[in-house]
Amino acid sequence: MVHFDRVEKSYGTVRAVSDLSLELHAGETVALLGPNGAGKSSTLDLLLGLRTPDSGTVRLFGTTPQQAIAQGRVGAMLQSGGLMEEVTVREMVGLARSLHPRPHPLSEVMARAGITDIADRKVDKLSGGQEQRVRFALATAGANDLIVLDEPTTGMDVTSRQAFWATMREQAEQGRTVLFATHYLEEADEVADRVLVLHRGRLLADGTAAEIKAMTGVRRIAFDLDEPVDEVLLRALPHLADLQVSGRTVRMRSHDADATVQAVYASGLYPRGLEVSGLGLEQAFIAITDAATAATDAGATAAATTAEEAQR
Repeated sequence: MVHFDRVEKSYGTVRAVSDLSLELHAGETVALLGPNGAGKSSTLDLLLGLRTPDSGTVRLFGTTPQQAIAQGRVGAMLQSGGLMEEVTVREMVGLARSLHPRPHPLSEVMARAGITDIADRKVDKLSGGQEQRVRFALATAGANDLIVLDEPTTGMDVTSRQAFWATMREQAEQGRTVLFATHYLEEADEVADRVLVLHRGRLLADGTAAEIKAMTGVRRIAFDLDEPVDEVLLRALPHLADLQVSGRTVRMRSHDADATVQAVYASGLYPRGLEVSGLGLEQAFIAITDAATAATDAGATAAATTAEEAQR
């Protein structure tokens, strides 16, 4: 349904998207993650034909993004772009339906987005969460095959967010592809069939949430101690990646949890309430992107040093 082939996009000296290749398939719910400046918005702009790649190709349903959108196959909910003023919610959604070649019934669109009760309210009098629900209605006003969402639940309360994702699951079950960018990593963990991690314009990881978590090879260890904590002793434990001590509660991350726990007991410590678990998606995301940043910065430093030595 979506095909990126070695896509590049730069703005001046800033490379926003670098050698990006990926494919999306029917019925997938895909989360697009990345720190600020990772290239998420640029990738969505390229996908929707709002930007043209410097090189490489972007294809939707075997054609260009512009043609796919003209055919009514793509719905989008973006952060950028305001809503029309001095029109009601009903009028705004009605306009979106009139422009779509395969519109859904107005009452169905309004109910799905949870905006039936504000149908007669002026769009410029809405709260942030209500505006997001209206944007969602515009994105799903017709029978789209691909739905693209940029930070869709920003401003929504917990109840609205839960209802929103229940609707998105229904869309995916009907064979539609849902691609969403979010900073709420718990949403990606709970909702996405597949997670894409961008870092400085490159695709750093692609897999299920469980596969992304497992990439770090790190597990969490937590326990309490009856005796005062000897941080020097703990920091000498093998395979330790991180250590945090709060009172007599110890939390650590290890590259080999079995060996680290064994060493805890061998050191004469008697941990209480010992817990060993995998990283959550947020912790894995931070570990993966931090490692990529360190590797990139180290490479840049080495290149600069080599160039300086060559000049000498």
